[in-house]
Amino acid sequence: MVSMTTSLATPLVRARFNTLIRPYLVLYVGIILVSTVVCIPLAVIWFCGVGQWWARHYFEKLECELTDRTIRYRKGILFTVEKTIPLENIQDVTFVEGPLLRRFHLSVLKFETAGRSEGQANDMELVGVVDAELLRNEIVRAREALKHPPQQMVETTGSADHRLIDALEGLRQSVDELAALMRERKE
Repeated sequence: MVSMTTSLATPLVRARFNTLIRPYLVLYVGIILVSTVVCIPLAVIWFCGVGQWWARHYFEKLECELTDRTIRYRKGILFTVEKTIPLENIQDVTFVEGPLLRRFHLSVLKFETAGRSEGQANDMELVGVVDAELLRNEIVRAREALKHPPQQMVETTGSADHRLIDALEGLRQSVDELAALMRERKE
């Protein structure tokens, strides 16, 4: 189940991951090791305990949060990877279910983002999210809310933008004056 909150300072959705991801990861990596033939001795070590240890710790470190503007994903044991993708950059959210994933009642959510070259479009993959369809729907809803804000928000943001531009203009003038004073001192 995905939990939801209403505060904008906290995540809108914090995803939970299915515990079956642990045996899936052990089997997935083991199959890769066995298929390379040279790594069969490593596969034996992997299946005898190292894989279970790694999968348990990997599972404990998984995090995914959706806010009103971004989705953040964190994973890793020795090397931690944290990705934050702005919602406006997300082009598509895709479900992937293969035979091995279906056996463990898991799915993969792939996020394709704007501005990436062909073949590198999938910036983030979430394996084993509980209620993945609900998370996908929340991401699409949040992305649409960001693209089409209510009219009152647009008007408020417009006046804030003008104040910011005025403040930046004043800052630019101050920097120009300081630069002129420094040139005078050098001469």
